[in-house]
Amino acid sequence: MMKGISRAQAREKVVEIAARLLQERGAAAVTLRAVAQAAGVQVPALYRFFEDKDALLDAVAEHVFTTYVTGKSRAAGSGDPVTDLRAGWDAHIGFGLANAALFGLLVAPGRVSPAAEAGRAVLRARIDRVGRSGRLRVPETRAADLVHAAGTGAVLTLLAQPPESRDPGLADAMFEAVAQQILTDAPATPPAAAAFPAPLTKAERALLAEWLDRPADREPAAPRT
Repeated sequence: MMKGISRAQAREKVVEIAARLLQERGAAAVTLRAVAQAAGVQVPALYRFFEDKDALLDAVAEHVFTTYVTGKSRAAGSGDPVTDLRAGWDAHIGFGLANAALFGLLVAPGRVSPAAEAGRAVLRARIDRVGRSGRLRVPETRAADLVHAAGTGAVLTLLAQPPESRDPGLADAMFEAVAQQILTDAPATPPAAAAFPAPLTKAERALLAEWLDRPADREPAAPRT
């Protein structure tokens, strides 16, 4: 099919070409003929990898979304689970708006996507961290479903509008509405933790060392008059 590369490499190249066509021209433009022409091969060669156009689009969806989810799962956390949840929301909205055609394929009713499930797993992990911090007011499953449904709905609503007519604050307002439903205020310091003093500052440690170095039987110096 493509000289000098393996079958797996050839398939990956075809998927990358189809992904570029999808990004630039939309799902309708991703035909086997168009992809074959862009790849410099004959259409029958593509049937070695894909049964039909739908199978090719499935492969493209998996390729692009898996790359996104992999980067999302490796992103360093801030240390605050609620902040990380919000960062994940912003990334999801940004991905959907930047990949309109692909997003439509991923959220199509009845579609089962391993990559999409991996994305849900990342979301569930973030919700779990929020729960363990004591910030959830609803069960974790419900919280994850609310965030997923709201994020998907926000993207689809914005994609249905011309870019110049979109409300730039819609996604933020949606997140705040969901946050009110699933989050509580930061919990008070647990009594057991409150029993331990905060770590001493450098100046406090120096002052403590000075007091500890003084002999216990030393008489205090008389004040000067």
